[in-house]
Amino acid sequence: MPTITRTEDLARFCEAAKLAPYVTVDTEFLRERTYWSKLCLIQLAIPPASTAKTGGGDAVLVDPLSEELSLEPLYDLFRHEATVKVFHAARQDLEIFYHDAQLFPVPLFDTQVAAMVCGFGEQVGYETLVRKIARADLDKSSRFTDWSRRPLSDAQAAYALADVTHLRVIYEYLSAELKKTGREAWLAEEIAVLEDPETYITRPEEAWLKVRTRTNSPRFLAILRELARFRESYAQARDIPRSRVYKDDAMIELASTKPLTEADLGKSRLLLREARKGDIANGILAAVKAGIESKDLPQPKGEEPGKPGNAALSDLLRVLLKAKADAAGVAPKLIASSSELDALATGSRDLPALQGWRAEVFGRDALRLAAGEIALSAKGGAVRVVPVG
Repeated sequence: MPTITRTEDLARFCEAAKLAPYVTVDTEFLRERTYWSKLCLIQLAIPPASTAKTGGGDAVLVDPLSEELSLEPLYDLFRHEATVKVFHAARQDLEIFYHDAQLFPVPLFDTQVAAMVCGFGEQVGYETLVRKIARADLDKSSRFTDWSRRPLSDAQAAYALADVTHLRVIYEYLSAELKKTGREAWLAEEIAVLEDPETYITRPEEAWLKVRTRTNSPRFLAILRELARFRESYAQARDIPRSRVYKDDAMIELASTKPLTEADLGKSRLLLREARKGDIANGILAAVKAGIESKDLPQPKGEEPGKPGNAALSDLLRVLLKAKADAAGVAPKLIASSSELDALATGSRDLPALQGWRAEVFGRDALRLAAGEIALSAKGGAVRVVPVG
């Protein structure tokens, strides 16, 4: 199981990969103690037939922790458009490469997205695809090991390589299925999202939108917004997890109790001890004060002024979505999320479900249903669209 630790060896493999139609890629990383993922291992594989041209191996491990290694040859391969870069569930891998080198591998193929387009269900796991397509089993015992420790064990190396060797079979199968069904454009739309830098940029002023809370008071949300803004900025600047600053439940408590002094912070049930003094305490108190004094009060998430929800229409849209997804053989959540359906029922129209291939499969009929131009009829266990008038 070769492990590359020197730049010249990585360059040699990447030059061979440029002669191949595709290269499969995976990473192992740690994020428990940092804000940004710490890249610990990269796995690469090319089709076995391609090695005849190079005389080398067809799958390797790359050690980014080696002091003798630069990843520039890999990034040069990522820029090489004649070789497809194949990932499974690429989002976290791409975030690492974008943060490190401000680039995305092109062209890109994500087998998890392709599998959803091909009818394998939503967010299908790699192990499932290995079993169903490659007809193999995976040993997952090394999945949660510490990938930063050296040397790697034989079990770790075998596990890591399996993540790219089986991926070759999966890619070839799904690529052929997409061509057969004519859905390559569907995948291209999804890949465009993965290749958009906005997908990986977390702005502190928007961090509050990801916090789940049942309280919709505008003043509460203003304080929550400022607390989330401070936490995100603090964690990014020091490369520590958000939870090391304070957890969501503590932030929600702070937005409710509105502490004004360090003594008030000492009464918190959920705040970490180190957050009750020093820079974090000062940041909390300043954030609470800013939220209390803010004149820019946020609207409750999922609500728009003057647009009351339509629960009945939301329910009908869910029925339509299920029928359309079943007919197309794709996962419903790939077409539209539950929140999108609710937004559609309130009158929102700038939604992904109404654009591109989703509009063809679901969006156009969804708009017709919302406008009262069609109805839904059930017969023999099947849901049909019926014109009205």
